[in-house]
Amino acid sequence: MLLIALLIIPLAACGKEKVKKVRVAEVTRSIFYAPQYVALEKGFFKEEGLEVDLKTTPGGDKTMTALLSNGADIALVGSETSIYVEAQGSKDPVINFAQLTQTDGTFLVSRKKISSFDWNQLKGSTFLGQRKGGMPQMAGEFALRKHGIDPHKDLKLIQNIDYANIATAFASGTGDYVQLFEPTASVFEKEGKGYIIASFGTESGHLPYTGYMTKKSFLTEDKDTIEKFTRAVYKAQKWVYSHSSKDTAKVIEPYFPDTDLSLITTVVDRYKSQESFAKNPILDEKEWNNLQDVMNEAGELPKRIKYGKLVNTSIAKNVIKN
Repeated sequence: MLLIALLIIPLAACGKEKVKKVRVAEVTRSIFYAPQYVALEKGFFKEEGLEVDLKTTPGGDKTMTALLSNGADIALVGSETSIYVEAQGSKDPVINFAQLTQTDGTFLVSRKKISSFDWNQLKGSTFLGQRKGGMPQMAGEFALRKHGIDPHKDLKLIQNIDYANIATAFASGTGDYVQLFEPTASVFEKEGKGYIIASFGTESGHLPYTGYMTKKSFLTEDKDTIEKFTRAVYKAQKWVYSHSSKDTAKVIEPYFPDTDLSLITTVVDRYKSQESFAKNPILDEKEWNNLQDVMNEAGELPKRIKYGKLVNTSIAKNVIKN
């Protein structure tokens, strides 16, 4: 019996697939990242043999620091951060390998209800914007310039308020207009504190707003893990677009315990209808160039980076193909 036991134990161990732990740092917790939470809740990562340890590290700088200091294996953050790191002369470049969102996620909210909105109505107003150098602010400025508005000359632009306090400042009476993420924009509309009148995501076009990235060294050493991770993300992206907004809201509800299901559904539907959720993980060259155009117009592009230097689409393309 002892001999049989000694033979069975190693065979059982060989038959059990080893689970790989992957540490992921997300720049914020947001309904904007719905496909990621779907992948977690539906077990798509587990199907790939991955155990995802997800942590929220507020702010692009903190998220990138976590990645560069080996505090995370993968970062979910705006692609502009990889350009900033490259411009500083990194010896281990940060590579974008999968895209999660493909538009800006903010909305223009007015203090007063406007039946017929025209962008020229913003001229001379007080505008409560986002952090200087951040993707929301750059996309916002890009949209304003598109409509002939110089954000630094035609508006009284306020940018000295912390991200966490922008909504509170507007609710307290600061500004005529504000740039807000969901679900805050919809909450304000529901409570009569403000009214959504335009989408910066629609206005600024497709760009790699939020994506998954890792250090080149990790990608080289553990390509298999990155491929499995990307495959799980792609499954979730397809799931979101093949199911109703309410279905998605129900799945991701545990990640937003303080938000009503109806509000989560509204936000998911808003982002889904304007195709803010990427339909596949491929970050294409047109999107990459649009990102750099947006950064350049905002005066925040340190230097133009060729598409292939910081973007690797081979894994995403292979995942979709197979």
